[in-house]
Order: sequence, then C-alpha cells, then structure tokens
Amino acid sequence: MNRVVHPIEQESYRRLRARLDTSRFPPLTRAVVERVVHSAADLEYATDLVMDEGELARAHAALHAGAPVVVDVGMVAAGITRRQTVCRLGDAVAGPGLTRSAHAIRLAHEQVGPGALWVIGNAPTALEELLTLDAAPALVIGLPVGFVGAVESKAALRESGLPAVSNVSEKGGSAVAAAALNALLYHPISAEENQ
Repeated sequence: MNRVVHPIEQESYRRLRARLDTSRFPPLTRAVVERVVHSAADLEYATDLVMDEGELARAHAALHAGAPVVVDVGMVAAGITRRQTVCRLGDAVAGPGLTRSAHAIRLAHEQVGPGALWVIGNAPTALEELLTLDAAPALVIGLPVGFVGAVESKAALRESGLPAVSNVSEKGGSAVAAAALNALLYHPISAEENQ
C-alpha cells in the first residue's frame, strides 16, 4: 500500500519515539504499539497491550490477501482507512439475554464465515459473543472500553487461545481498535508474504 504520511503525523511519531523507546519490539508489534499510542496519546499502552508477533504476522498476511474485516460499531469502521469493513449493528436487535452488539456479531459471522479479522473497540458483549462462535478468526483485535465487562471480556479473549490483540486495563475504544488494524494495514508486505 502506497501511503503518503502527512508531516504532522511524521512529527507526532518523532515526538512519540523521543518519549517512548519502542525499538525493543519486533516489527509488527512495534507498529501496533506505536499506532495505538499515537491514536490515544497514551504511552501506557506500551505496557498494557498484549499480542504475539507470530500471530500478527499471520494476520498481516491474511489481511493483505483480502480476508474480511468485521467491526462491532460504525465508529471503528470510520477509523479504518483504505479497507471495506463489515458492520451489522444496523441490522441487529436486542433480545432477552442478547445485546444488540452481540446480535450484530452473530449476523456478521453468518455473513463472513471463518478467517476474518475481527475489530471490537466498543462493546464487551460483542467480544463475549464472538468467543462463543466457531469463528476461526485470522485475528481478534479485542479492545472494548469500559468499567463493566471490558477487562473480563479481554481476559477471556486471551484465555481462549485465539490469535489476538488485547489489553489488560479498562482502556480501549473505537479509535485504538481501528489504530491496531490500521497498523497492520499500513505495514509493508514482507518478501516472505509475497511467496
């Protein structure tokens, strides 16, 4: 992907790197950490995020091979640039024991099937629902925000063994979830992935 980086973004990254040494991270982890920190202006994400470089590499390859991207809310979709996303929240309805966000995840799963990248930045119940499905995701970016259910849903994601980007605190949100996906989208394709 040929992307022209605006001078403001270049300066922002220069300042970020002056305050936070990210050189210890492997390439894709570094890209995700830096873009999330940049999106929130919150250096604490460098120690709050949890991810695995091998999982990121496989997700990066899947993303650039055209795997679908599913989001929980329109705000996450709005933050993901240069890529179509699936968001079924507008078609979803709440019911007994089922939030609208959870129903949207069910609908999206029916639409895309296995191998998608799932980006959840708003609703812990969306992440909880995804964990009940046989989604076989390429990656789950599980960064819902909040005081109720967010920490628990992200812990459940990590315990599930699914390939994931999450964090341990209550922090999260649409902007940081979109930023994590964008980090993979913007990162160059390696020679190994082209084979």
